[in-house]
Amino acid sequence: MARILDSGGLVLLDNVTVSGSFERGNARGLLGRDGLEPGEGLLLSDPTGMIHMLFMRFAIDAVFLTDDLRVVRVARHLRPWRIARARGARRILEIGAGEAQRLGIEVGVTLVVA
Repeated sequence: MARILDSGGLVLLDNVTVSGSFERGNARGLLGRDGLEPGEGLLLSDPTGMIHMLFMRFAIDAVFLTDDLRVVRVARHLRPWRIARARGARRILEIGAGEAQRLGIEVGVTLVVA
């Protein structure tokens, strides 16, 4: 598990699973789960900068990041059976719906993995 911090060192999420590109478990993501707890998330590496919500059971916020973890897009309340992408994104942070706004995650912010 890892933590996600803002650039000032404030812990935003303290229970984040980090998954590598196309590794076992990356393709599955959050499928089969019923939700995410506050402070929980999944950080995916994806060279396409795209996720799908096919067969998902709940909405999420998808935070699209560059390799250096700069936010290039936040897809808020992304519902099941939707697809989202962002040009230039190489990582995607999946968190509970509404968490991005609560945590102040917006385009231009740089995050840190600890």
